[in-house]
Amino acid sequence: MLMPILQIHSEDMPAYAIVCGDPARAEKISRKLEQARELAFSREYRTFVGLYEGVQIAVVSHGVGSPGAAVCFEELIRAGVTTLIRVGTAGSYTADYPAGSVIVSTAAVRTDGLTRQLVPDGFPAVADIGVTQALIEAAREQGSVDAATFAGKVGVGITVTLDAFFSGVEEIPHRKYKQAGALAAEMEIAALYIVSTLRGARAGAIVAIDGFADSDLAAEYDPHTDAVGQAVEREINAALRALAALARQDQV
Repeated sequence: MLMPILQIHSEDMPAYAIVCGDPARAEKISRKLEQARELAFSREYRTFVGLYEGVQIAVVSHGVGSPGAAVCFEELIRAGVTTLIRVGTAGSYTADYPAGSVIVSTAAVRTDGLTRQLVPDGFPAVADIGVTQALIEAAREQGSVDAATFAGKVGVGITVTLDAFFSGVEEIPHRKYKQAGALAAEMEIAALYIVSTLRGARAGAIVAIDGFADSDLAAEYDPHTDAVGQAVEREINAALRALAALARQDQV
């Protein structure tokens, strides 16, 4: 079956997928796979498949923001993907996790507009516990292996999904989210968790911190530093290892 937006065929899709915003990042991740091949590049959606530790994995870009990303998640699940992990970047709410850190998202605050049209207010956007545990273990193992160059930390907690990247006349209540214990803000995780819950898939997310979202910690935003690049590399490796571990568990 052809997925009309992603332009992929369901018979080509494995059960496990990494999703990311940037089509160029999808291509970068695909280089870590054996026998990698590109299936389609339609709009912002670029799809690769290949092998990682013997496991068939798809890598798909979803663009920026929840509405477009949700289209990607819906079609991947319809095509047969049952486990999705998002890798991406986020702005930190705390000096405890500066640029170069990575955070595993256990749940997402739903401040986006998309999920309000899918589920009632108050319905939680929560990661799958098994995927989350696999990500935590893989991320911490990465930190241990790369201790000599590991600039940041591995955090575990709640993230916030926003629609607005740049500020307007309405103030985004970052301080309230921080006071409530949220660790970072990004733009797609709530959509991933809600769509996966509705459609019977399991999902998790890991993000590299590329700056501060909290104005009290204001600093010049530069997502292209070596520290951020290293964190992105670590989150990708952690996601691949987590998917491989989950696949092995599923075969038992």
